[in-house]
Amino acid sequence: MLTLIALMLYTQQPVAPVHEGVASYYTVASSSDMTASGETMIDEALTCAMISGKFGEHYRVTAENGNSVVVRLNDRGPYIDGRDIDLSEAAMRALDPKLKKGVINVTIEKVNEKEIPPLF
Repeated sequence: MLTLIALMLYTQQPVAPVHEGVASYYTVASSSDMTASGETMIDEALTCAMISGKFGEHYRVTAENGNSVVVRLNDRGPYIDGRDIDLSEAAMRALDPKLKKGVINVTIEKVNEKEIPPLF
């Protein structure tokens, strides 16, 4: 009985929404070297741009091939219809190491900040 109650309560917990969409990437060479958050754009950083969300939030982006990367929101965009997230070059290479095309289908989910382990 307790197991059933626990399972019922667990299924009622909010789940981070998962959004399916299209990711593209941008580099310092193709955009400004300053992001909307005021940070300098760094191609090797695991960062992203989205129209909404708070700067500093983290998102897990998973490609159709199963590769995923966690990125930090520090810019606004993309401003092209049909695209949902712009990734730094390093983040896009983590998803598609051969980087044969500029856009890929992905799922995007917000990461609970408490799930991210400290680096040191």
